[in-house]
Amino acid sequence: MSYATYFQENREQHLAELKEWLSIPSISALSEHKPDMLRAAEWLAATLTRAGLENVKVNETAGHPIVTADHLHAPGKPTVLVYGHYDVQPVDPLNLWETPPFEPTIRGDKLFARGATDDKGQVFLHIKAVEAILKQEGSLPVNIKFCIEGEEEISSANLPGFLEANSEALAADAVLISDTSLLERGKPAISTGLRGLCSLEITINTANTDLHSGSFGGGVPNALHAMVELLATLHDRDGKVLVDGFYDDVLPLSEEMRAEFVKQDFNEQQLQSDLGLEALHGEEGYSFVERVGARPTLELNGVYGGFQGEGTKTVIPKEAHAKITCRLVADQNPQDVLDKIITHLEAVKPNGAKLTITPGEKARAFNIDPSGELLQKAADAYAAVYGTRALFTKDGGSIPIVEEFSRVIAPTVVLMGFGLPDENLHAPNEHFNLENFDKGMLTIVEFLNQV
Repeated sequence: MSYATYFQENREQHLAELKEWLSIPSISALSEHKPDMLRAAEWLAATLTRAGLENVKVNETAGHPIVTADHLHAPGKPTVLVYGHYDVQPVDPLNLWETPPFEPTIRGDKLFARGATDDKGQVFLHIKAVEAILKQEGSLPVNIKFCIEGEEEISSANLPGFLEANSEALAADAVLISDTSLLERGKPAISTGLRGLCSLEITINTANTDLHSGSFGGGVPNALHAMVELLATLHDRDGKVLVDGFYDDVLPLSEEMRAEFVKQDFNEQQLQSDLGLEALHGEEGYSFVERVGARPTLELNGVYGGFQGEGTKTVIPKEAHAKITCRLVADQNPQDVLDKIITHLEAVKPNGAKLTITPGEKARAFNIDPSGELLQKAADAYAAVYGTRALFTKDGGSIPIVEEFSRVIAPTVVLMGFGLPDENLHAPNEHFNLENFDKGMLTIVEFLNQV
């Protein structure tokens, strides 16, 4: 029996199983759902066992459990570690959901539920692909390990320590992850880069109290004026970051990678129109997809202070605040970037301003050469099923644990996503297109058989 026939004949059963998992409200951020987190992990463990995996274990952590399993009966063949997560985002605002988020519903060719695309639906594809090969062939073409966590949506606090402590048990030749998306319907992509991150908050204080602008205006420093003056030193008019040394460790884009970006045929004019913008903005010499996927940024996420109520209040504010995040690329060191920004801010601090800087989160970027054998085989696997070879991309977002896997477990990380950009992950009416549910399992089978 062909795999296409096998999956078609078992489609209703597979969807019924996935709906069971999706009905468990495994919201890692909310403490009242801790019992649901354990229930979701135990459901996963039972499903892995039924699929034929061995050494299935629900590993306790200081937070939510990590589920591991393996099937190691292919001597001399590579070992592939599948990573994913079973936790989901909160569902607010609930009133915007057309159907309840934990009552999975198929409407048309889409499965609606929280976690449908991020990431239960995509993890489920791997389980069923392995199960199908075992039922069809009786053995796997590679050695397989699973490591599925329950804290990805809350920054994977306990996974790095788990990886370090279990690096030998989890050792693999490659890590396989499905937590990304196609470029668009029928246009698969393999991400070869995820940006890193660092953040900081700035507070400027001037006088010890707010002051009347009639009595003191023009004679004392204004915290908001000082903040605006300070922030204006961070970029030039085109968006280039002016912090000394900010770009020192940025790896240049290869001609091959730039050619992959061109193949995306991204319509910048359409984006401009869709967003109601008069123009796009960014570093000179780079296209939009290069700016948002392969170049570092420094963004103001919040600037506030002084009177913000209705009407007018003639006040000179005593303090002002700004929140900043940077998206980083290989080989930037988050701490080094923070240090350079802090040095810059202190050097250009306006007269009369007292500056307080509070560093925040830090995460390294992930980067991999697309010419590697396994990435090329992954692109071929997409071609065999979708009829279109995957393009190699770089994603602007950050999944910090991917860099951790590449450093601790295996340098080769294959990001084979089956979601679509418009599937409302993290938003009301999250869904998974069933076309990619069907093709995703076939693609994973194809890839494992090629490895």
